Amino acid sequence: MPPARLARLLRDRANDEASRVSNTELVFDLVYAFAVTQISHLLPGIDSATGMEEALVLWFAVWLGWQYTCWFTNWFNPDTLPVRLCIFASMLVALVLAATIPQAFGPFALLFALCYAAAHIGRQIAAVAILGRDHALAANYRRILGWSCISAVFWIGGALAPRGQLLPIWALAVAIDYGSPMFGFWLPGMGRSRTTEWTIAGRHLAERCQSFVLMAIGESIVVTGSNLADAGQDGAGLADPRVLAGFVVAFMSSMAVWWLYFDTSSEAGMRVITRAPDPGRIGALFHYVHVGVVGGIIVMAASNNILIAAPAGKMDARAALLLLGGPVIYLVANGLYKTVVYGRFPLSHVAGLAGFALLILPVRQADHLLAATLVMALLLIVAVWERRSRLSGAES
Repeated sequence: MPPARLARLLRDRANDEASRVSNTELVFDLVYAFAVTQISHLLPGIDSATGMEEALVLWFAVWLGWQYTCWFTNWFNPDTLPVRLCIFASMLVALVLAATIPQAFGPFALLFALCYAAAHIGRQIAAVAILGRDHALAANYRRILGWSCISAVFWIGGALAPRGQLLPIWALAVAIDYGSPMFGFWLPGMGRSRTTEWTIAGRHLAERCQSFVLMAIGESIVVTGSNLADAGQDGAGLADPRVLAGFVVAFMSSMAVWWLYFDTSSEAGMRVITRAPDPGRIGALFHYVHVGVVGGIIVMAASNNILIAAPAGKMDARAALLLLGGPVIYLVANGLYKTVVYGRFPLSHVAGLAGFALLILPVRQADHLLAATLVMALLLIVAVWERRSRLSGAES
């Protein structure tokens, strides 16, 4: 490809405006908003440890699809026609994949695997074709393509295997996809990539992570509002003060989650990645920790479904796991994110995690509304502690 044409297809690193998130990327995110909703609706109906493991594998797969596209649009200009068409093609495949999520470990396993493999391999082939042989990123994308083909064998092979072997094979496929970047996508005869070679636009990558967190919180709020509307179909739900109280508690929990991420650390995170001597390494860390940040929000959204549907219901093991598991996952991942940003795990988050450990017994004895209120109160305490500590400059 002529150098002038290739330059137009790549993001302009010298132009800060060119590194901003484009409308093409935002419309691409709508597909993943649907995928997030699919998983949050899936969780309340799960009644076994195996079901939880299956949901975890599906979430990792969804995040990987978004993550690799995020890196793709960090290097390639999504406002050019070839790149935009590639993104739209990925959207189409990802939309089918998201639609199969409720039955991905059932009759739609092969369709899920084919969509996953097609999206990843197709994206990598497009990148290799655009870059040619001599560009600095070409060898990196050839290695990624190689590993995408390797993982595709396990995704598709798992779908074709007997039902009992599907989960472990797909778990191995996820491990391959998450593990291969850790050693630079090394392949025999092709060497390995180094994070210093990943000349990313740090501001863009930080904004993309932030937009997904915001989208997940937004989906959580939409699901909460939809559940309230469903409860009021016959007029009785909205007249029940416990339903309205549950709605307020769910909303306040979402606001606490937003506060913990966006109040102090989002801008700091952007500065860290843009000023880092090795922004590729920081970008990789961002994506690893954000899978937990967003995953925790999804679990909390699933817990809100149960809360509004039956605020006076007694807690069972599944409901307690969702109610406590979501905030714990979120605080751990958010704390790791802030460790990347600030260099230490926040004391406020340590205290919050200790508080959730102390809530295990009271939550099991309470009804849904009381238990969710205790969780909300603890999240608000952590958020206030975090804000005061950051603003005062103290170690949080």
